[in-house]
Formats: sequence, structure tokens, C-alpha cells
Amino acid sequence: MNGKLNVLRDQINKYFTGKEEITDNVLCCFLAGGHLLLEDVPGVGKTTLARTFARSLGLSFGRIQFTPDTMPSDITGLSIYDMKTGEFTYRPGAVMKNIVLADELNRTAPKTQSALLEAMAEGQVTVDNVIRQLPKPFMVIATQNPASFAGTYPLPEAQLDRFMMKLSIGYPDEAAELQMARNHIAKISDTDAAAVVSSDDIASMTGDTESVHLSDALLAYMQQITDRTRIDPAFTLGASPRALLHLVAIVRARAYIQGRDYATPDDVKYMAVPVLSHRLVLTTEMRLQKKSVSDLLNALILKIPVPME
Repeated sequence: MNGKLNVLRDQINKYFTGKEEITDNVLCCFLAGGHLLLEDVPGVGKTTLARTFARSLGLSFGRIQFTPDTMPSDITGLSIYDMKTGEFTYRPGAVMKNIVLADELNRTAPKTQSALLEAMAEGQVTVDNVIRQLPKPFMVIATQNPASFAGTYPLPEAQLDRFMMKLSIGYPDEAAELQMARNHIAKISDTDAAAVVSSDDIASMTGDTESVHLSDALLAYMQQITDRTRIDPAFTLGASPRALLHLVAIVRARAYIQGRDYATPDDVKYMAVPVLSHRLVLTTEMRLQKKSVSDLLNALILKIPVPME
């Protein structure tokens, strides 16, 4: 199955160039059954990544462009009265896809942001008191502009906690940017991406991920990390129990991506920051000192004894 995984990685990296580490992290999030938050400046390839990812997996793709006037029904769908039949007919929203790109999520009002919560948490939406199941697999890839950008609304902590990972793509290096320009001239784009794995392949990869061994010592190590964030004086809000569950799931996915059937402390250290950092809230003093959540979290992890196995 690693052969199929490598084919999938190569396909995504063909159109989303120069960011192999980001590709691997997105695959980890998908195999772990989580949702992804991408925060970055416009134009660095967030939409390209999401579209290429969905097409390479052979999954349906939906995109929601969030603006201040986006309504919850644009996401969940709505019932429309049919004058011919005299009945209401459900018209699906954009969320009724396997991979959903929630573009510029923090440009819309909190009421609309919250419409995604039920979908992300339960895999369903409720419209006119009718529960409708979302397709499986289901993953939200949300993008947000940096908080310093005009016209943004901060995502509430409850919504941030639903995202398994938060990543930043960043600008490409010189070679990758030149390749992007060459692809543009040659009219090579993510619209050319084709499915390279089947639904059976996806199920098999997911099953292998869930079979990765985690020792009790490693579980205790992860629990200590999340618990320490709750008592560290640098944070007013620490990691939730859900954060620990997300960390457990994605550490197993990281091990599988690396070709192992067991997880190690290095997997935990690698994944801790992208899984935990967006859930932590700095104290006013730390913000005034312009401290980085990532730096503080890494310093915290260094203080916790690493299990010897």
C-alpha cells in the first residue's frame, strides 16, 4: 500500500510544487479523519492544494467562498417550495461533498462560521429539522487570512478546536516558483489532475493508519504534553481533551506516512505544534512581549521527559 501512497504523493506534488512536507501533513490529516485549517497570505496555493488533493483521491469537491453576506444556508443547503408538487424540495449546499474548501472562513460572520460546526463534528447537517448525512470520507479544508488583514472575524475557540491541524504554506523557494511559472506557460494546472487511487485504496490506507501501534508510554507522553499546556502560566487556555485525541490519531498517520507500523516520540514532537498551537491562547503579558505560541509550546515539550522504548 505504500506504493499507492507514493503515487498519490507524487501526483499532488506534480501540481502543488515545492511543498512536499505540506503535502504529507495534509495526507496525515486526511488519513486521521480530521479537518485542516490553512492560514496564509493570498496567492500561495491553498486552493490549488485542496483541488488537487480531492482530484487525486477521486473524491467530490466543493468550494465555499466566504464573504460578509454568506448565509448558513449557502453551506448546509435549504428547502425550496415547488409550486408544481406543492412540496418542499431539499437543495444541497456546498458542504455535501467529500472534500470541502471553506475559503477565507474568517471573512464571514460568526453565525455563518458556526454552520460548519455540526458538519465538522458529526458528519451531518440539519435543515428544517431533518438530519442529512454527509458523504464519507468527509474533510473540511478551511483557509483564513492573517488576523492583521482588513475585514476578518476571529474564529471562536470552539470552532478552532474542531480543526485537527493548522498549517501555513508560506512562499515557495526559487526553484519551485520557477517551476510554477513554467507550468503556467505550458498550461499545466490542477484541472489536469486525475484520480490515482480508488475508494478501496483509501479504505485500506485508513485501516493501516488505524493499525499503527502506540505504546502506553507514548500515550502517557502525549497526555502529559496536553495537560502541561493547561497549567503553563504562558497560556490562559490550554489544549482540550479533543486535542489529545486528535494528536493520537495524527501521530499514527505520521508513522504510517513514514512507512512504519509503530509510532515514536519523534512523531509526537513533529506533530504537536500543528495540532495544538491553534488551540492555545496566550496571556496578555505574553502577547505584549510578542511571544510565539509555537516557540512556547516547543519549549514546554522540551521540559517533558521523553519515554525510552
